[in-house]
Amino acid sequence: MVSENNYDVLVIGAGPGGYVAAIRAAQLGMKVGCIEKERSLGGTCLNVGCIPSKALLESSELYIQAKDKLPAHGVQIQGLSLDLKKCMERKDQVVAQLTGGVAGLFKKNKIDHILGTAQIHADGSVTVRQNKEESKLKAKHVIIATGSKAIALKDVPIDGRAIVDSTGALALPRVPKHLIVIGGGYIGLELGSVYLRYGSKVTVLEALDRIVPAMDLEVGKAFQRILQKQGMEFQLSTKVQKATVQADGSVEVGIQDASGKNTSLQADVVLVAVGRRPQTEGLGLQEAGIKTDEKGRILVDKNFKTSLANVYAIGDVIAGPMLAHKAMEEGVAVAENLAGQAGHVNYEAIPSVVYTWPEVASVGLTEEQAKEKKLDYKTFKYPFTAVGKAIAMGEKDGWVKLIADKKTDRLLGAHILGPRASDLIAELVLALEFSASAEDIARTSHAHPTLSEGVKEAALGLGGGTIHA
Repeated sequence: MVSENNYDVLVIGAGPGGYVAAIRAAQLGMKVGCIEKERSLGGTCLNVGCIPSKALLESSELYIQAKDKLPAHGVQIQGLSLDLKKCMERKDQVVAQLTGGVAGLFKKNKIDHILGTAQIHADGSVTVRQNKEESKLKAKHVIIATGSKAIALKDVPIDGRAIVDSTGALALPRVPKHLIVIGGGYIGLELGSVYLRYGSKVTVLEALDRIVPAMDLEVGKAFQRILQKQGMEFQLSTKVQKATVQADGSVEVGIQDASGKNTSLQADVVLVAVGRRPQTEGLGLQEAGIKTDEKGRILVDKNFKTSLANVYAIGDVIAGPMLAHKAMEEGVAVAENLAGQAGHVNYEAIPSVVYTWPEVASVGLTEEQAKEKKLDYKTFKYPFTAVGKAIAMGEKDGWVKLIADKKTDRLLGAHILGPRASDLIAELVLALEFSASAEDIARTSHAHPTLSEGVKEAALGLGGGTIHA
């Protein structure tokens, strides 16, 4: 047993929530240690999630632009070909740069990176195990930020080659002729888009009657139509019963459609992307007296305190959307609370994004939620076909949809389906954060020509009317 080391804050997990909490706590003058089982910092997001998937999405988008879009701009490319190995190498370089950046920030802020797995005890101490060595650490405060892991399906065994999860899909050695994606959520659609652009036939199997069910229904339906136009195939209300790897390496997927009919599909690769669950195995939560809910999420109060004194939890292990930026905001908030400041997170102003092309971004209430709350609301959609910059770019799919209170004009929700939606949504997140009205947005000068003019026009549409449509 290695001798004890005392910390002000001990963070378990170095993903977006954990490393941000550690850095902010160190900035506020606390002695901080961060326990991480991997040598590379950054957690799932930086290593096998958000960052590598976006690197591949960018590469695949450039490829499809060169293949299908550039001729319209007068750019002719002869002998175009795809080097998937090079794409993967670039993805790895992006990951290495960013994870190395986190390591540099740890060093700059004098944060101890403690390699190993952690177990919490009822007295608040933490045992760290690495290989055959153990050390027992003590801290005034412990923050659990161990993130989440992909949900597995009982009769769809992941082998990392023919049947993969999102991690495996980020490192396929070749482009599959037919990729079946189980799950019509963000992760499946993004990774499906990568291989669709590279030439795969992509079939999405979804148990529900719609894709991305948390999305505004009108947006979701339009989004599906655009993906279908690109060539992605969907089988909704379809249950996957099993998947079996055949002797030739292909996969047979048994399915049941909405009518109850049993059939099967053949694919080169099957991607299981049916969601994620809290990663808390081995932490000793039950033994330590840390309470969880029916989904295995750690229960916390408004200040992220668990049922065990001086132990806190943030990110994917607690309730709320499993988003890296949500975990980051919670990491900052819990660190500031521990320093005696007033850290908080406005969960009504957390954006969500699907990084396909076009992108989809949203914040606040969907129209369905506004109806469920029986709010007296108004809504307006402004198409990108009427936005000069979008026309110049040749990117006219989609629109900006705003929802506002009919009496007060306060913005309630915003949904963008279109080019660079992930960037455009920030203005509307800020508007929600400051309880702005549609008129506030409409009276804000937006540079011309820009895609953001679509936001301004949508806001104008909620008031006296648009100018350009």
